[in-house]
Amino acid sequence: MAEMIPGKMRALVLPAPGRYEIQEVPVPRPEAGEVLCKVRGVAICGSDPEILRGALAGRWPPAYPFIPGHEWSGQVVAVGPGVVNLKVGDAVAGQAHKGCGYCRNCLSGRYTICEHYGRPETGQRHYGFITQGAYAQYIAISVKSVNLMPKTMTFREGALVDTAGVVLHGLELCGVTPGGTVAVIGPGPIGLITMRLARAMGAARIIAVGRGARLQASRMAGADVQVNFEQSDPVKAVREATEGLGVDEAIECSGAAGTFRQAVEMVRKGGRVSLIGVPTDQVVEPLPFKYIVHNEIAIFGARANPNVSRKVISLIAAGQLPVADLVTHTFPLEQFSTALDVFVNRREGVIKVVVEPNGIS
Repeated sequence: MAEMIPGKMRALVLPAPGRYEIQEVPVPRPEAGEVLCKVRGVAICGSDPEILRGALAGRWPPAYPFIPGHEWSGQVVAVGPGVVNLKVGDAVAGQAHKGCGYCRNCLSGRYTICEHYGRPETGQRHYGFITQGAYAQYIAISVKSVNLMPKTMTFREGALVDTAGVVLHGLELCGVTPGGTVAVIGPGPIGLITMRLARAMGAARIIAVGRGARLQASRMAGADVQVNFEQSDPVKAVREATEGLGVDEAIECSGAAGTFRQAVEMVRKGGRVSLIGVPTDQVVEPLPFKYIVHNEIAIFGARANPNVSRKVISLIAAGQLPVADLVTHTFPLEQFSTALDVFVNRREGVIKVVVEPNGIS
């Protein structure tokens, strides 16, 4: 039996750059090709604090008021005209991007780099960035941006599908050498999932590069070697751990200054680098041009998570990609300020924070 959908909902609203508050706003209605979902869990992403601060105002979001949030899971409570693949009651995991569907990139499956990005009249959407997002009790969203979850998965696990998808896309671009060695720079949530997925994809050895509590957390993600960049030169340490040869793949997951070059210098001849971490606009890297050319180093930029969500859901459901233990903190929407503080300031051993707008999942 379909639940009664209220006229109003609680949502985290940005009324202006640098401000946010919990407001009562109208529940959106699904248009053609959309579903209305009850949000059961939405994870705080590393990009969210920047949006909340208003550091990207005019671009993310393009206008105010605005509801952010894009790493979420929930239940379908209503379907719009033309929806045939989902029904009321289905559990789904969301993703942020929907392309126009007809530009060259969309037609080749690369919809996260849609040529019509930022032009909603073309059908392009980026939920939580330029399109209203998921820090709310309900979200209306394209069927192209949700994927069915099995009943064995929890909504907290579902809220990490977007994050894990970003990792899987980055690893698919560069590949993982079966029996090889992977270096992961930045053992935050993205980096920890990278370690687990790289292992599932065939890596025999994982080297984690980081510091503090998060470097220690890399042990639970299966890292064989931990390199503390505050205590030793990370490139030298990685080279020593590989008998001077370098790793097969280096995955940059931090976006910090200097790590791009480190990743390049960590890989073996013919090695590959995948850039998953997102730097600020101020980070500009000097690279060893000649070294890259002479050693045929391949470098891949990775944008979000196109065409991987169903794979991630299958891996989580099968137990091949554990993510439940990465959710260290949960909060109701009304305690968002506390949730944000815990996440940003890395309190209490936090890894991933999930906000639950409709109560405990």
